[in-house]
Amino acid sequence: MNILESIDTPIGSYAPDFELPGIDNQVHHLSRYLKKFRAVGVISMSNHCPYVALYLDRLKKIQAEFAKFGFTLIGMNGSAAIGHPTESFESMKVFAECHRLNFPYLWDPTQDVTRSFGACKTPMAFLIDNIGILRYKGQIDAHPQNPLGGGEDYLRKAIASLLKGHKIYPPETEAVGTSLIWRN
Repeated sequence: MNILESIDTPIGSYAPDFELPGIDNQVHHLSRYLKKFRAVGVISMSNHCPYVALYLDRLKKIQAEFAKFGFTLIGMNGSAAIGHPTESFESMKVFAECHRLNFPYLWDPTQDVTRSFGACKTPMAFLIDNIGILRYKGQIDAHPQNPLGGGEDYLRKAIASLLKGHKIYPPETEAVGTSLIWRN
């Protein structure tokens, strides 16, 4: 595993636009999502991460809860696939079907978009408003090991605040999860 410096897009600046292949064999553009939705949540994911496994049902519930208000989640796998066959594009398709993802799952084979966002862990959430400004990044919630546990639901609260036109607090939290697998 290599540790690389990320660009780390700060809160209040434009999120990096992207054109990434999805498991649906389509190319996905952030700019197209921004025209269609009031808010977009990008989740740095991987197929092997035990923390992602803990959060999958919660992510699907967030997608179902907020979709009717003009929100969508996008899963983005930026982990290196070379030497890690569980992270291959084909494995992503199997993963998405097995877990019945209700949101797009995109592959970042060059890791450029992942690095530009400043993702360092899986899962890590990035909430973007409809003009492309990054409004929240960090943890999905403060209880990764217990889906019914107490603690802050950071992403859910941030989405609700953004959709209501309110200030997001906190705008950033420390990501908890598995370190990304970087290419050599």
